[in-house]
Amino acid sequence: MKHAPEGAAQTPRTIQRTYLVLLLGNTLAASLIWGINTIFLLDAGLSNLEAFAANAFFTAGMVIFEVPTGIVADTAGRRRSFLVGTVTLSISTLLYVLLWQVEAPFVWWAIVSVLIGLGFTFFSGAVEAWLVDALTSTGFTGDLESVFGRGQVVGGAAMLVGSVAGGFIAQRTSLGVPFVLRGVILIVMFLLAYRLMHDIGFTPRKGASLRTEIRQLTSATLEHGWRVPAVKWLMVQGVFVGGVGIYAFYALQPYLLELYGDPEAYQVAGLVAAIVAGAQILGGVAAPMIRRLFHRRTSALIITAITAVLALALIGFVDDFYVVIGLIVVWALLFSASRPIRQAYLNGLISSSERASILSFDSMMASLGGVGIQPALGRAADVWGYGASYVIGAAISALSIPFLFASRRQNAAADTVTAAETVEPEPALDTV
Repeated sequence: MKHAPEGAAQTPRTIQRTYLVLLLGNTLAASLIWGINTIFLLDAGLSNLEAFAANAFFTAGMVIFEVPTGIVADTAGRRRSFLVGTVTLSISTLLYVLLWQVEAPFVWWAIVSVLIGLGFTFFSGAVEAWLVDALTSTGFTGDLESVFGRGQVVGGAAMLVGSVAGGFIAQRTSLGVPFVLRGVILIVMFLLAYRLMHDIGFTPRKGASLRTEIRQLTSATLEHGWRVPAVKWLMVQGVFVGGVGIYAFYALQPYLLELYGDPEAYQVAGLVAAIVAGAQILGGVAAPMIRRLFHRRTSALIITAITAVLALALIGFVDDFYVVIGLIVVWALLFSASRPIRQAYLNGLISSSERASILSFDSMMASLGGVGIQPALGRAADVWGYGASYVIGAAISALSIPFLFASRRQNAAADTVTAAETVEPEPALDTV
């Protein structure tokens, strides 16, 4: 397939357009199964513990491969990383359908879940790093919050369509069909990315051996990421929020069916993803406005985190279907509105050469939380019910708040910077 020369006629507008197209397609593909994933696993014969353990193996795959694939993006190129990710995720998703059809034992679900996690790690870090570097290279002078906010609006719209369509298709056909459609859409995204996505403002490293590059980039990632206090505490905060967030989203599917009183109302389960998608759209629009209410980005992050914890706890205490729906809207809206602010803050703390690796490391930390938290909360749901598991999840999420305060105390320049230029990393003040 022919494509335009790298960097030809590229402007901040065309870069953002490509970013939004890639985000739209990937989110649409992923969200087709988000509303039914837990029900799909339970339908395959897994228990609550096994279903969330399978999700934990997915996040374990992300933990294992996040940094290596981030290094691949910083060496072989962000575009190549994205292309490999679409193929890997498409194949592993279709393998999920095969396991469902044959009612495979749990060990195979664990293995394929790890492969799905691998597929997603080729995206995380790479796409965001590609966007920020390309915008910087083409002279973008706006706010990163506005770009990430528009991304959330587009992603939320795709999630809304995909989640509703996935639930509708599953109810009219079978639980496996949305998974097949996801695999097909990912192949289409491969073709689009091959034509539209080019590494701009970043030159992949060549010449040195892969082992040397991995060693050098790993060292740089630690030096400019983990050993920078403002970055480190933000990453630790992600462990608690990421692990609980994944469980809270997927457990809402069977929990709402339980509150609704019909275990086969798959469209109601799809409503969860649709609500989160709508909240994501509103959150993306609200993020720049929320940011302007505060002098510092960490102030906005702390306030939204505290309120989200309260909403999550109330979801567990209340047993009325419609009230829980309202609380889900509040929780999802706060979670979505804080994300672009956090992205802008983190990107302002790191430099271009290690951007994909450090962003992948941040994503790995969130996944690490999911490895232990998801099965633990799944077991809590088996023993005490879904409501109790949400209250426990809220308590775990509350542990993230002190780390936001710790990052705030570093007084990093990126906490108040609004321009899109990349801020050089803060000096390493400790080595813990």
